[in-house]
Formats: sequence, C-alpha cells, structure tokens
Amino acid sequence: MNELSLAGKICLITGAGRGIGRGAALRLAAAGAHIICVSKNESSCASTAAAIREAGLSGEHIAVDVSDGGLVAAACESILSKHGAVDILVNNAGIAKDNLMLRMSDDDWRDVINTNLSSCFHWTKGLLKAMVKKRAGRIINLSSVVGCAGNFGQANYAAAKAGVIGFTKSVAREVATRRITVNAVAPGFIQTDMTNALGPDIIEKIRETIPMKQLGEVEDVAAVIEFLCGDGARYITGQIIHIDGGMYM
Repeated sequence: MNELSLAGKICLITGAGRGIGRGAALRLAAAGAHIICVSKNESSCASTAAAIREAGLSGEHIAVDVSDGGLVAAACESILSKHGAVDILVNNAGIAKDNLMLRMSDDDWRDVINTNLSSCFHWTKGLLKAMVKKRAGRIINLSSVVGCAGNFGQANYAAAKAGVIGFTKSVAREVATRRITVNAVAPGFIQTDMTNALGPDIIEKIRETIPMKQLGEVEDVAAVIEFLCGDGARYITGQIIHIDGGMYM
C-alpha cells in the first residue's frame, strides 16, 4: 500500500492507548487517516494522539469507558456532529481477568464480556447508520486465537472473543449491500506489555506451542488491519484472519 492509501479517512480505534491499538493507530495515521484515539484512560489515549501529531500526522483523543453503552452513545453523537461520519472503526479495546471457572467472580465475567464484546456492539451501533447513509465503511473487530480454541482459565475472555466472531459475521451479512465490510483479526501471542508481564519462563513455554516458534509483534497485526481498511480488501467481508504463527490451523 502507498503511504497515502487512507488519506482523508476518519478512523476511530478503541483501546488505542497501548499494545495493538496504539500500533494500529500509528500505522493508519502514517497511511493518511485522521485517527480518533479512544481508551478509558485519558493519559494513554492522549499519549498516542500526541505521538501521531508529533510525527506530523493527524490525530485526536477521547476518553470513554467502552463498556458503558450510554457513554459510548454520547461519544458517538459528539464525534458524528464533528466529523459527519467515521469511515473506519477498529474495535480493539479489551481486558483480561483470568481465573479458573469455579473461582471466577460474576464481576470478572461481566467486566470482560462488557469490555471485549459489548463494546463492539455499542460502537458499531453508534457509528453504523452514518456509514450506511454514506454507503461506505470498514469495521475491523479484534478477536483472538483463544476465541477459536479456548484456553485454560480464560472462560470469560474466550467467550467474549468467540462472541466477536459471531458478531462480525452477522453484521457483515446485514451491511454487505451497503459496501461496508466487517472483518475480524484473531491474534495469537503478540509481544505487548501484557505478555511481557508473564515472565521469561512462561513466554518460553508459550513459544514452544507455536509452530513458528516465536511470538508475533504488534506490527504484524497492525499491517493486517491496515490492509483490511484499504481498497485492496473491498471484496473481503465476514472473515476472521488469524495472526498466530500457525497456532490455529
């Protein structure tokens, strides 16, 4: 893709303060898009927006608790009032609160489902009508290899990420005739602050389960997101793209 492939596009990315969200924000900004960086933590999304502007690119930030439907609806109304429509929505926000099923609290279940899955519904509902009216749009949702294969101690996370897959395929069918594509990426183990906190011994054990024998990098995921946003992916919708070094085949 050329560096101006997304010139003039308005792109909103949730969970943009760190990890994959931040990487995607920086990459799509470099491709020419104006990035609206969203996260619950204002300092983190403001930091990403500042990094974008320091690079001479276009970005802003807004702090929103993505698990709260009312707050998201208000944010969408404000954003649409300012920009008219959002061309690209990247539903990336996510948290993990791992525990064995018998020890998992109701709050840990609810928080993960609301942040990782319900947020996709809230943002898509709030921004989709303007895309339909414009007859153009790209929606990319973040799932996970865990949503396809399950994982020990992650019933809440796996359920949410599996839900993202069903949500993606259903919405894709509903809006396909409006030239709006809806796809998901399903990363495996990617080098982020979250994985680094596991420690070298656990990371080495994880590496041995990956056919390519290495963890992925944020740029591996950001590159696929960029592709799905561009004209080269105009005929791809309802798909789940695995970025996991061969973990799930």
